[in-house]
Parts: sequence; structure tokens; C-alpha cells
Amino acid sequence: MVKGIIFDFWGTLVENGIHPSPVNQVKYILRLRMPFKEFVVRFEEAMMTREYADLNEAFTAVCEEFRIPPNKYILERLVGMWNKNEFLGKPFFEVIDILEYLKSQGLKIALISNTNPTIMRVIEKYKLDQYFDAQILSYKEGKLKTDPELFQKALGEIGLKAKDVIMIGDSIQTDIIGAKNAGLRAILIDRMNKRDYQPKIRNLRELKELVENGKLDEHANQEPTLREDLARE
Repeated sequence: MVKGIIFDFWGTLVENGIHPSPVNQVKYILRLRMPFKEFVVRFEEAMMTREYADLNEAFTAVCEEFRIPPNKYILERLVGMWNKNEFLGKPFFEVIDILEYLKSQGLKIALISNTNPTIMRVIEKYKLDQYFDAQILSYKEGKLKTDPELFQKALGEIGLKAKDVIMIGDSIQTDIIGAKNAGLRAILIDRMNKRDYQPKIRNLRELKELVENGKLDEHANQEPTLREDLARE
């Protein structure tokens, strides 16, 4: 029986304020020609596993990771883009109602995110912290979601075992594979309904329906349709 849910943040609970996503725009601004799967791991490792004084320092570290001179023009574009995404980002329309419903059902809720500190301003702006029994953030932990220790810490803080918790996220590479590496079941949220993957939901209203009908366990227990090509973001 599911007793707790761990959520990803961007793309799962909160929609990006800019499109394409800010991570994709970093790759474009830096004019990097490499598979996104390779880029995102190196980018998040450089940007999101430590706390920098400001975004200029953070993006300087990103530039250095990819051996690109961090000139003023590049840094201004990166910082401006990142700030715009934070300013315009907001919870998907159903999120608050669903989080309140899950809390009313006695479910433990945790947040786990590969992120830099700007996430806290979004959480505070929309008063989301009241819904989370634990917040595990990569920049505080010095690790990404691909490290099972982040999920183990989340389980410890909500006092549940892996078999009783489900991960919900929009990234196969970090959310789904990351959770499975830690022994958790995982459900992909595919808001555009473009991925040939199961188990998945298209929005959090479907999650509520699964809980109401007592079918969340059954849905999460489906044999994953995970292929290497589906792991590309």
C-alpha cells in the first residue's frame, strides 16, 4: 500500500516560465554539440551540487565545466534567462488542489529536486513548503538524483520504506531511473502525452483518481516499458 509520494519539482509540480526549458537554453546559448543526455548530467553536476554566491558564479562554473570562456555577454544571457524562468514559473493549475487532497488522505509528501537555490524563492512565493514533509535539494546535499542516497534520505525523513513510496517525475533519466536505482517504484508524468512509456500519468488529476479508486499500487506495479531511446530527454 502506498503511504508516501516523492515529487520532482520543475515540469512535475511547477511549469517552466520559459520555453524551451532553461536547461535546453543553456545548451543552446553555450552552442554545445553533444547529446542532451550527456550534457544534462555535466550541467547539473556543475550547477546544482553546491551553493554559489550568485548566478554569475554558478554559470561561471558551468562554462568552465564545458571549457568555454565565461565572458560577460554569455553570463548576462544565462543569468537573465534563468531569472526570467524563475519569475514566470508557476505551479500547474491542478497542483495545489491535488497536494491538499493527498495530505488529507494522510499520505506523506516529499520533494526531491536537482536544483540551485532559486527554487526556494518559487516555493516561498506560492507557499508550497506547507505540503512537503521533506525537501531534499541537490545543492544542499552535494549529490544529484542519480545518487540513491538522495532517495534514501527522503525515505528517512518521511519515515517510510521504499516499497511504500512512489516517485512522480517528468524525467526518465533522473526521476524514473534514479528512483528505481534506489529501489522505489516510479510513475512518469507526461503532460504532453508524447512518450511511449508505462506506467505514466498525464497530469496530477489522474494521480488523484488512482488514489480514490484504490488503483495506485496496481498502476505503479506495471512492468516498465523502458528502452534506451526513451531515456533521452
